[in-house]
Amino acid sequence: MKETELDQPVRTWLEHQGYSVSCEVKNCDIVARKDDDLLIVELKTRFSLDLVYQAVNRKNLTDSVYVAVPILPGKKSIPKYKDVKKLLNRLEVGLILVRFMKTKTRVEVVSHPEEYKPRKAHRRRASIIREIDGRYSEFNKAGSAVADRRVSAYKQQALVTAFLLDREGPLSPKIIRIMGGGAKTQQILGGNVYGWFDRVSRGIYELNEAGSGALALHNDIVETLTEKLKVDLS
Repeated sequence: MKETELDQPVRTWLEHQGYSVSCEVKNCDIVARKDDDLLIVELKTRFSLDLVYQAVNRKNLTDSVYVAVPILPGKKSIPKYKDVKKLLNRLEVGLILVRFMKTKTRVEVVSHPEEYKPRKAHRRRASIIREIDGRYSEFNKAGSAVADRRVSAYKQQALVTAFLLDREGPLSPKIIRIMGGGAKTQQILGGNVYGWFDRVSRGIYELNEAGSGALALHNDIVETLTEKLKVDLS
């Protein structure tokens, strides 16, 4: 596909909106004018950073800047559609999809270049803060691809709980917290996500064979974690 194949459907759509259309004006692919409104559309056969750069540069000329990319037959949308739309919304750039079908094309205006009003994801932000505050130490390396290698705050607290039960024997969640266990001790023991704990009586838990194996497997991590406990366990 060539960029020129996007020209006619986009041009026709703009003309139906009452614009007069010119092409290749001062390096702009399509320039449309209606009274004092000047609109620019940059065309590309696929979404790319080069297209984003072009659109951002065109914002120096007018607020009404769009990018137009094709959807080829058999495809539902462009790759990473949601991320593309979010990025362009933040840049206040409109998105036009030109859908090519067997016998016709259809122009779909996904978004207009409107003022971006960010909304904070308060719940996700709070979950990040809880995760940071819940960690005893940092073991993860940025860019790690395998989730099993990451040591979350929950896993750190579970390992500390396992260590205390291994050292002291059966304990209650309250005592574990006093000895340096995390705020989620009750949740960790009750949920028993990793299968490390057994309840021996009401409110009393002990470490099982799987938990002992986990301590051995994560021995280096456990040593670091237990150095940061709130009380002296010696």
